[in-house]
Amino acid sequence: MAISKTAQQNHEHLFPGLVSTLKQTDPEFIEVFDNFTFDEILKYQDLDLKLRMQVTLASLIAMQCVNEYKAMLNGALNIGVTPIEAKEIVYQAVPYAGLGKVFDFLQATNEVLTERGIKLPLEGQATTDPDNRYEKGLATVRGIVGDTVDNMLKTAPASQKHFATFLADNCFGDFYTRNGLDVKTRELLSFAMLISMGGADPQAKGHIAANANVGNSKETLLSVVTVLLPFIGYPRSLTALSLLNEVLPEKQA
Repeated sequence: MAISKTAQQNHEHLFPGLVSTLKQTDPEFIEVFDNFTFDEILKYQDLDLKLRMQVTLASLIAMQCVNEYKAMLNGALNIGVTPIEAKEIVYQAVPYAGLGKVFDFLQATNEVLTERGIKLPLEGQATTDPDNRYEKGLATVRGIVGDTVDNMLKTAPASQKHFATFLADNCFGDFYTRNGLDVKTRELLSFAMLISMGGADPQAKGHIAANANVGNSKETLLSVVTVLLPFIGYPRSLTALSLLNEVLPEKQA
């Protein structure tokens, strides 16, 4: 099996001039992986290259693949993902994957940006402060998932209401309100992270509905699952497909 011309061209576009050591040590594996990832699956998705790389970065963070993340981050920066967008993807991962998983990726991102001569810190993107983060976060979450958090605040036991408050002021107030990425992109990133981690089916279903609410079609979500398949594997991809069909059933002819 040889690497197809299309796969070679797509790989070169992301990683111009890269000499792969695995191509020397594991040529059969690289032929299969490159043909599948950079040619075959691309026939069944409609994401533009920049968005494809953004969801891939989010997925790799969720799965703790720091070496592949650094490689793909360089590719993403090569094709137009901005340093601010890259940083926002990392920040966005904190409320979903947790700081314990994300910290190493923040360091890795800083290393890659510094190696490329990009001065840190980048321009700030926060739009809230301690006085308004709750109200702005609550307004944001209402626009995405309706009264879900409001209902949690009303119905949760007194000992658990702080989780609903944290969703409003921290998850949405501190992160979703930031500049650098729009809400539609942030929802796709959240979906990508949740299906990549596995074990968060209720949350994944919630964000499938949220994606539909903000204008991301089922076809777009299918594209996300498709492009992530080589990275997350078949069990998680098929689980994501099942959840997607449950929340957004196929229209009957």
